[in-house]
Amino acid sequence: MVALVVAAAACSADPAVPSNREPIPSLTVSEFETLLGSADQPLVVNVWASWCLPCRSEASLFRSAHVEFGDRIRFVGIDVRDSQAGGLAFLNEFGIVYENYFDPEGAIPAELGGFGVPLTYFFAAGGDRLFLQSGVIDERTLALQIDELLASP
Repeated sequence: MVALVVAAAACSADPAVPSNREPIPSLTVSEFETLLGSADQPLVVNVWASWCLPCRSEASLFRSAHVEFGDRIRFVGIDVRDSQAGGLAFLNEFGIVYENYFDPEGAIPAELGGFGVPLTYFFAAGGDRLFLQSGVIDERTLALQIDELLASP
């Protein structure tokens, strides 16, 4: 059922996309760990870069999932090994309005044991990692993992 909702939402753009964005705020490993530990909702954390073709192919799925589930799941993007200009253009192009952070060295995914982009982490409230998708995520996997997050205590 989630897959149908995600697919339907993928067809509509988010009208709340700001046309003039501030730079993407930087985030350190320790700040990310604090973010995870203090999370009172489950999190979907997508690690991406504007130059990454698979990241571009999945961006609309995350935008749509955020539109549908953003009141129950916190969506976070982490732009790695990129430029501010490239990252901002990516966010504008795909209409992404959920919180994103800039990690130019890729320290956060390296600390989490991830390699390359895209990566998608699914965390329970409080920060326990439940699942890692290495490489591009498809609609089915995203829907299944969202269902798991919503079912977790």
